[in-house]
Amino acid sequence: MAERPADPRRSDPRRSEQRRNDQRRLDQPRDARRSLRPRRQPDPERFGRFAETFARFMGTAQFLGYMTALIAVWLLWNVPVGPDRPRFDEYPFIFLTLILSLQASYAAPLILLAQNRQEARDRVTREQERDATVQSHADMEFLAREVASLRLGLGEVATRDFLRSELRNLVETLESSGEEDEDEST
Repeated sequence: MAERPADPRRSDPRRSEQRRNDQRRLDQPRDARRSLRPRRQPDPERFGRFAETFARFMGTAQFLGYMTALIAVWLLWNVPVGPDRPRFDEYPFIFLTLILSLQASYAAPLILLAQNRQEARDRVTREQERDATVQSHADMEFLAREVASLRLGLGEVATRDFLRSELRNLVETLESSGEEDEDEST
C-alpha cells in the first residue's frame, strides 16, 4: 500500500502559527461564521399584523361568547356545590382571577399596538388627502383663471348678433345714402 504524502500545511508548524496570527488580526474582517439557521430577514411587520388580528378578534361577539362560555364552565365546575369531583381551582375563583388578569395584561399592549398602527395609517391617509385637496384647489384656481381669460377673450370677439346689427346699420346707411343720391340727382 502506498503512503500518502504528508500535507505541507499540517506538517509545517510555522504555517499553522501564521494562520493563527492571521485569524487574530483586528484590521481585517473575519470570515462569515457558518450557521445552520437560514439567513432570511425577519418581517418587522409580522408582530404588528398579529396584534391587529388579535385586537380585531377580541372586539367581536364571537370572542365574548367564547369567554363567557369558558367562565361559565369554570364556575360550574369549580363551585363546591353538587357531587364531589376533582376541581382544578380548589380556592374558588383565585385561579380564574389570575387567568383573567394574565389575559388582560397581554391584551392591553396588543390592543395599544394595533391602535398605534391604525393611527399611523390614518395619519398617512390624512396627509395624502390633504395633498390631494391642495392639488385640487390649485387645479380649480387654474381652471377659473382660464375660464375668466376665455370670457375676456370672447368679449373682444364679434358675435353673430353684433355682426347682424352692424350689417343692418351698414345696409341702412347705404340705403339712406342711396336715396339721398337719387334725390340729389333728380
